[in-house]
Amino acid sequence: MRLSQLVEKLGGELHGADAEVTRVSSLDGATPDALTFLTNPRFKNLLVDCKAACVLLKAADAQDVTVPHIVTDNPYLYYARAAALLHPAPAVRAGIHPAAYVDATAVVAADAEVGPGATVCAGAVIGAGAVIMPQAYVGERAQVGAGARMYPQSCLMAECIIGERVILHPGAVIGADGFGNAWADDHWEKIPQLGRAIIGDDVEIGANTTIDRGALEDTIVANGARIDNLIMIGHNCQIGEHAAMASCVGIAGSTRIGARCQIGGAAMIGGHLDIADGTIILAATAVTKSIREPGVYGGPIPAAPQDQWAKNAVHLRRLEVTNNKVKQLEKQVAALLARDTQEE
Repeated sequence: MRLSQLVEKLGGELHGADAEVTRVSSLDGATPDALTFLTNPRFKNLLVDCKAACVLLKAADAQDVTVPHIVTDNPYLYYARAAALLHPAPAVRAGIHPAAYVDATAVVAADAEVGPGATVCAGAVIGAGAVIMPQAYVGERAQVGAGARMYPQSCLMAECIIGERVILHPGAVIGADGFGNAWADDHWEKIPQLGRAIIGDDVEIGANTTIDRGALEDTIVANGARIDNLIMIGHNCQIGEHAAMASCVGIAGSTRIGARCQIGGAAMIGGHLDIADGTIILAATAVTKSIREPGVYGGPIPAAPQDQWAKNAVHLRRLEVTNNKVKQLEKQVAALLARDTQEE
């Protein structure tokens, strides 16, 4: 694609030759056919030896740049959109592979793809242009939205739903039973998990992530959410629109994560909590109480015996109050010493 074609589709101002680009690349690894980007002025020195056909950057960073470049307000977003144009997803190969199993009562759109070894169970519905890759599993009466992609060994369990253009990466499991057990004097008895897991449109779910079905009501992930690899979302959770969470996050059951929340890797969030819209939770943070006001929250604490940890947590919460009292006492002591000195 020529740079002028990119600008026609995505906007921006082209400065320099209208070269042809075939791929996107990093700044220091770019070749003459590549499009790259600059988002941090600290790396502007790399432009001196950059061999890219074009660099995406902000107007503030464009001064004295001799490499062909496109000026845009958001180079990283421009790069993402350009990458999608230059590296499109493989085309859908419509049809059901002879080595796939599709129940006679399932409904598969004529332009959908079902790969070898895939399973589509009774009453399931596969939407237009959806791709069910080899060894993926679609359970009884489950629904796959138009344009969705289920990668190998991803599972959509019975009666669960994924919306349009959803991506399930390898090993993702949507709708496994939640962790419901009742203690019966000397053993555990399983509590049937009767809800579903419902995933909205334009959601991406990473490899080996599990989203449990609800115990009674449904587990819900709203439109546009981004969920990384190796994440656990418990039964009856609600994940708001465009929330994003990094790898190894764990969310216990019945917790509500607000819209546009960002949760760092390995954060642990307790059950039956509410997290306000727009909240940012830093990596490895343990959240044990609801967060009602949006902001940036963090603070992992090293493991310790429970009674000791609880006492320390109380002291930490009162640290500012204690600090202010110490300052007051220091002033009082200083005043007493000054008075004694004057009296002498």
